[in-house]
Amino acid sequence: MKKIFIAIFLFSFFINCKKEESKITAEKKIEITPISSEMAENGVIYEANIRQYSPEGTFNAFTKDIPKLKKLGIKILWLMPINEIGIKNRKAKIDLSVDDITDSIEKQKYLGNPYSVKNYRSINPDFGTKADLLKLIKTAHKNGIYIILDWVANRTAWDHAWITQHPEYYTHDKEGNIMSPYGWKDVAELDYNNPNLRKAMFDEMKYWLTTYNIDGFRCDLAAEIPTDFWENTRAELNKIKPIFMLMQAQKPKLMVNAFDMQYGWESHYIFNEIVKGEKTAKDFDNLMKKNDSLYQKDDINMNFTSNHDENFWNGTEYERLGNATETFAALTYVMPGMPLIYSGQEYDSNKRLPLYEKDTIPYTVGNMMSIYEKLGKLKTENEALNGGKNPASYNRLLTSNDVDILAFEREKNDKKVIFIGNLSKTNKSFIVPIEGVFTDYMLGTKNEFVKNQKMNFNPWEYKILIAE
Repeated sequence: MKKIFIAIFLFSFFINCKKEESKITAEKKIEITPISSEMAENGVIYEANIRQYSPEGTFNAFTKDIPKLKKLGIKILWLMPINEIGIKNRKAKIDLSVDDITDSIEKQKYLGNPYSVKNYRSINPDFGTKADLLKLIKTAHKNGIYIILDWVANRTAWDHAWITQHPEYYTHDKEGNIMSPYGWKDVAELDYNNPNLRKAMFDEMKYWLTTYNIDGFRCDLAAEIPTDFWENTRAELNKIKPIFMLMQAQKPKLMVNAFDMQYGWESHYIFNEIVKGEKTAKDFDNLMKKNDSLYQKDDINMNFTSNHDENFWNGTEYERLGNATETFAALTYVMPGMPLIYSGQEYDSNKRLPLYEKDTIPYTVGNMMSIYEKLGKLKTENEALNGGKNPASYNRLLTSNDVDILAFEREKNDKKVIFIGNLSKTNKSFIVPIEGVFTDYMLGTKNEFVKNQKMNFNPWEYKILIAE
């Protein structure tokens, strides 16, 4: 009798365990719906510099703030490289190696270039543990935010295991020495003519989907790698789960079958040059016409006023754009594409964040937090700003001064948003061909416009008008 009772107990215990396991698996599966083209319609992307985001520089410190990012309308969270960083040939500065520093205390300051990857599957111990990263990803998913990892596919650190185990994976000079790309001495260049490297790289990317349930990749220097590698890799990864692919490049060919979104470098440079007085709103118009002829309708540009490269190499948005910073930030939201916020921009950071050592963004809430919250709400809720695979229309409004005044309307499903901006450093009077009652979105006031009404804008003044 005892044996029968024990057998029944063990059977019941086994069944209950299976039910609990199924429940956990089901919960994991419904954590967030698979990434889709619909998400990209009204998404905002955030570039997370984990090292510099907090005084601790850890996953856990960042995870606490994910609900704040949700309030900004963030739908995609791009984590800068989180892998273990190489030690061999580590840089302290652009032109200085850590090995050249004799002071042992000084050496400890330099944590290495995050784009010098020692192991594609490892986690930078400064950031935390596997459990900490899984918590970050799960928290993001619970808040409706997808995670994409920064992926450095064209080079590794010099102490990556492949250097000794698979030297054939790398490019070599005439003497047979492994080469560095672009003279970057802290990294070694990979050779995609080798089919075994391609398979190995695919396996490394697959690992992050199957082990951590991430949602895609931001691929560094993607144009330096053969297009067919990206196309094949994308197709195979999509068999595991739908993913989102962002490339640090602007190349139409790669947008056909490999990537969902590319850097909007050209618009970014035009912003900077307009402020310098070297270009005008006309140059922005020419770019929009060029994009219409060069890209497919479902190609997405990532619009930005800053990112980690621009911040480090060319200065903060306040250094480059000055009093026009808010105007161009608003433009990144209302023009076709997906806007980017880089760590610290929401806190009005005017600090160049170093690449090789520790620093911290400021945490004083200033002007831009509320601006980004308002713009994020508009972007995510108004179909007229859809900019993904099925974007809203874009129509340039001809004004009496199209050199200095940028005016356009976006429209979809009877929703209409109009942007008017004075892209100059002087006061301007002009006429815009609009009539009717509109809500000034940023001010929350209603305004009626009559035919041929003259408008007067201060330098860099802008308005976002919502049709009633």
